[in-house]
Amino acid sequence: MRRLATVVAFLVLSACGRDESTPPVEAQPLPETDNAGVETVLGPREPGPTQRAIQARGRLNCGIHQGLAGFALADNRGRWQGFDVDFCRAIAAAVLGDANAVRFVPLSARDQFEALRRGRVDVLVRGTPVGVANDAREGADVAAYTYFDGQGFLAARGLNLTSAAELSGARICVEGGSAAALNVEDYFQRRGLTYEPVGFASESEARRSFSEGRCDAVAGQISQLAALRATLANPDAQVLLPDIIADTASGPMVSEDDPQWRDAVRWITHALILAEQMGLTRDNVAEQAESQGSPVEVRRLLGQSGALGDALGLRSDWALRAIGAVGNYGEVFDRNLGPRSVLRLTRGRNALWSATPSGLIYAPPAR
Repeated sequence: MRRLATVVAFLVLSACGRDESTPPVEAQPLPETDNAGVETVLGPREPGPTQRAIQARGRLNCGIHQGLAGFALADNRGRWQGFDVDFCRAIAAAVLGDANAVRFVPLSARDQFEALRRGRVDVLVRGTPVGVANDAREGADVAAYTYFDGQGFLAARGLNLTSAAELSGARICVEGGSAAALNVEDYFQRRGLTYEPVGFASESEARRSFSEGRCDAVAGQISQLAALRATLANPDAQVLLPDIIADTASGPMVSEDDPQWRDAVRWITHALILAEQMGLTRDNVAEQAESQGSPVEVRRLLGQSGALGDALGLRSDWALRAIGAVGNYGEVFDRNLGPRSVLRLTRGRNALWSATPSGLIYAPPAR
């Protein structure tokens, strides 16, 4: 009560002592907005240090896997192709207006975050599972989620297995001391099963040993196991078991020190997802951008109305260029990972949230 009385007395004295010749402070109007809810009074957002460096050198430095079929693999002409590669190209198209203005930097799991911290790469698009260690210790922020994966097993078809539960007593190739190795141990312990771990210093060594027949199955990310199967001499001699023993998710990672760049990469990624929801494709996006009859949300995303580019520190046609370069999320997935690709993966949990059956891929409205 004493504290309340003191506050009241202070307010009364302040009012009594105010100079009547000083005009009261008028309330400032809120920023005006267009129909999309985008502020039109505030000026364009200034690019952060990462984007300024990219624009100065005229090239995006994109960290990718050293070689993983379907995600990042160089062809016989040295041209990189894959799911992750397409996201690198989309970012370059949105920021620089040129999907080919990319320097691909192959990185191992051990040196990827060091390369990001030291500025060797502007963004890490390597399919690295997101976790507390990456986020809290490595100084990396995931901008958006592009792929929901899980850990499982690839086994020799000749064993006639239909489930991972039938692997009791089997020799399992796995990277020693890794999260994958711990997940395998937990899986077998929970079920009271035994197995023989065959540990290796790296994930690639474990996969190679499986291909040489040194174990009955190999544990790892399902996407990476599908890539391994695709590169073997007889892919049909192996089978991906249906069990998922641990969930993972991945997406483009950037330095946590540059929030503007994180926002830009996030919304470039979201734009490809929104494009699939809106029916925008690599072939029709330019026509939809020019059409006065396109829905308002399409015109807003493609820079024909509103000021999304200004809010992100990007050019007005950033989304148009990204979609025009690689297509929508579904096109990127189908081309690199889908049933007609070498990996032969179904959309599964990587279907749109609004699809039937639904998946986990979602992007908020671009407003």
